[in-house]
This record gives sequence, structure tokens and C-alpha cells, in this order.
Amino acid sequence: MGRSRRTIPEELLLLALDPATGTTAQPQSLDLGLAGAQLVELALAGRIAPDGDRIAVVMPRPTGDPTLDSALELLRRRGSPVRAVHWIGGPRLGLRQIYLAHLERCGMVHAVAGQMCGVLPTTRYQATDTAISREIRGRLDSAIRTGVPPDPRTAALAALAHAVGLGKHLYPGNEGRSSRSRLRDLIRHDPMGGLVAHAVMDVQNGVAAQPRRDRAPAPQPARATAAAVPLQPRRTGAMARAAAH
Repeated sequence: MGRSRRTIPEELLLLALDPATGTTAQPQSLDLGLAGAQLVELALAGRIAPDGDRIAVVMPRPTGDPTLDSALELLRRRGSPVRAVHWIGGPRLGLRQIYLAHLERCGMVHAVAGQMCGVLPTTRYQATDTAISREIRGRLDSAIRTGVPPDPRTAALAALAHAVGLGKHLYPGNEGRSSRSRLRDLIRHDPMGGLVAHAVMDVQNGVAAQPRRDRAPAPQPARATAAAVPLQPRRTGAMARAAAH
């Protein structure tokens, strides 16, 4: 994978970056979104594929992107497909800082040191080329405005932006309500983007902490069988007595 095209994690982070404050919107959920964005990018690169609600490595060859290849190697070491919700909710938080440093190395942002309350050191980030951020935002705006199905990359980006709560950052206030609704609807245009976006939302809702919940419906067939058992002996017993007489 060359550097001629920005990755979805990079674009998601640039979308979240507030040009006025130099900080990122939704910092806690953004880590989860970046983990999901890595999965989408690896899928688009043909390295992984969905297997139900799980993710399977189908080509372990590195992409050439260090941050993506680190995720790919971790997935490969699992040895078997992993549930998307468990991967995204796993111990890889801190991706926001990793990607901010990555964007700085790539020259897309520059760090500005400062202080909070004149004491605590802070670092803010400014985009070096605002045209890039405008182009990313323009793709989302176009998909929302026209209703034309977007390309898979834009659809996945929209799904993740909704999942991490960037809708109110991108389209604030009552006037942005319809745009936020259409942003949410774009989730249906990319299966992989939809899978990881729902996984991001599940993690935020605590579903990842309850991995056995998907097995809960299993007792239902047993109850149905138990209810049916008394009917068969009564019927066959009656038939047997009739035959005896």
C-alpha cells in the first residue's frame, strides 16, 4: 500500500480534529473508532475478511503501513478469527496518540506545545493543509446532500464517524439534525464498515464485556422439546392400549 492515498484511520482522525482548538472531538470513543477503521482499511487491502461477526486474516503479507501492519500482525497471531467487538474493545487504546504522531511524521499535522492554566503542558495539533480536511468533509457532505450511494471508503468513514459520535461535531445544533440522521443512514452502504461501526457502538454500550450473551437463546429449543415430550407418550400409549384390546 503506497502513501498516495490516505487511510481511513487517518481521515477519521482529521475529521475529528478541531481546527479552532487543535484538539480532537470524542477522544474516548475515537480510540475505538480508529481500531475499527484499521479493520476496514485492512479489509479494503485484501488482508482480512469478515467471517460472520468475526474477522479472519486471509493474506498476512504486510501492507507497508507500519500502524496497519502492527494490527495485522496481532490479528495473525490470534490464529483463529476474532470477534470484531472483542478486537475493537481490546487493550489497544491510545491509538489516537499513535495516529497523531503518525500524521505528524507524514507532515499532515504539526504539534503546537502549550500550557494549561500556565502550568500543565499540553500539545495541540493543527492540520498543515486544510484543503485535505475540506476534501474529506466534502465527500461526506456530498453523500449526505445528494443521496447517491458513496464509494466504500466514504461509506465506511461515514459509518465510523457516526459510531464514535462525530455527528454533532460535524453537523451541530438543530439545523444539523437531518444531516446527522443521513450520516447514520450511510452505514448501510458498506458491509465491513457497518460491521465495525456496530462493533464500536456495542463496545461503548458494554456488549463486549458480556461475550456469552450471544449464547443465551440456546436453552429455548430445550424448553420447546421438554414441552413437547409429554404429548408423544400419551398419544403412543393410547395407541398401544387400543392395539392390546
